[in-house]
Amino acid sequence: MIRILLVEDDPGIITSLTAFLKEEGFEVAQASGQQGALARLAEESFDLVLLDISLADGNGFAVCSAVKKTYETPVIFLTASGDEYSVVTGLDLGADDYINKPFRPRELVSRIRSVLRRSNRGSSLLELGDVKVDPEKAYVTKGGQELFLSALEYRLLLVFLNNRGVVLSRARLLEELWDIAGEFVNDNTLTVYIKRLREKIEDDPQNPELIKTVRGLGYKA
Repeated sequence: MIRILLVEDDPGIITSLTAFLKEEGFEVAQASGQQGALARLAEESFDLVLLDISLADGNGFAVCSAVKKTYETPVIFLTASGDEYSVVTGLDLGADDYINKPFRPRELVSRIRSVLRRSNRGSSLLELGDVKVDPEKAYVTKGGQELFLSALEYRLLLVFLNNRGVVLSRARLLEELWDIAGEFVNDNTLTVYIKRLREKIEDDPQNPELIKTVRGLGYKA
């Protein structure tokens, strides 16, 4: 699982962002200041640091500089300081990306995954049982044999792969499919696509093991 260190001194942002990132399948640790962040980095291994500039003690620039000199961990600045000086300073220190508050959570997740891919911290090959997906080539195999999925079936599979262990409601799945389809996807359509996907990836579609139904809540991979 991808581990993220969130360095932020606003309790409200810490709570909401931690909950959202966990729903997206990330493991999240927190630090509210410079010293706490450096202490956690010295004791634990992280795949990415989300870093505010204004901290309870010190500042994000000092943390970024220390991270890049010692750990080479990817850093994304997460701050309300949108002035040109802050942006340039952060990037000059080696930051991998920069996103201003307020931000859209899904955009942040997209930027996180993009940085992880560039840094080779996130595995390029996604796996679910004997099903393997190469997102760069949109290539899917099961037991070594290529699977042919429609665009919506492929998107649905990626949603489950990127949220393993997370219960996804039907509303959440419909939202994800709407984003990519650009057409109306209703509840009945979702049922059809889950059925079709199971028929292609499950050994026994009538008793699914890869994409399970969580009664009353949704689905979980």
